[in-house]
Amino acid sequence: LDCSPGGDTLPLQCYPTSCKKPAPAAPAFSSAVCQPSRLSAKPHLRPAKVCQAGDAYTREKFKPQARRDLEKEKQRLQNILATGKDVVECNVRQALVRTKEEEIPEPDRFEELVNEVQERKEFLAEMEALGQGKKYQSIVLTEISQKMREMEIIDKKRSEEMREIMTKDFPGGKSFFP
Repeated sequence: LDCSPGGDTLPLQCYPTSCKKPAPAAPAFSSAVCQPSRLSAKPHLRPAKVCQAGDAYTREKFKPQARRDLEKEKQRLQNILATGKDVVECNVRQALVRTKEEEIPEPDRFEELVNEVQERKEFLAEMEALGQGKKYQSIVLTEISQKMREMEIIDKKRSEEMREIMTKDFPGGKSFFP
């Protein structure tokens, strides 16, 4: 008791380099991460006056817009009363049908055949890559030759038509084709 000041117990560890105790080592996880945050006792509700003072309770003014053209409706009603039929709708429907028919061009058979030949070549290449080329080679080559023959026939017809057109255009019936 004589050596210790105030009669306290002696420290368990002695730090000879400094007379101060070292700071405790930082824990692996901080205490804020491990413990859930504490909620304050005061509620976080805004008073009604503050809410009403903001723009939360203001509504946009209703602005009506015309959904249909009133002049067209008047004309349509006059046509119905005068003739008993809705003439405008019939014309519009016929115009729509005509435009749909005009939009769809007639597919060119020659182009279709070219695409089909290309598809068959790609299929044969895929089968050869998979090791099944011998199995499909004779079938695919036969189909390709049939398509090529059909393409030759179409080509001959087109060339004859072009010759006829060209001979009609030149005076005297002569053409520059031998």
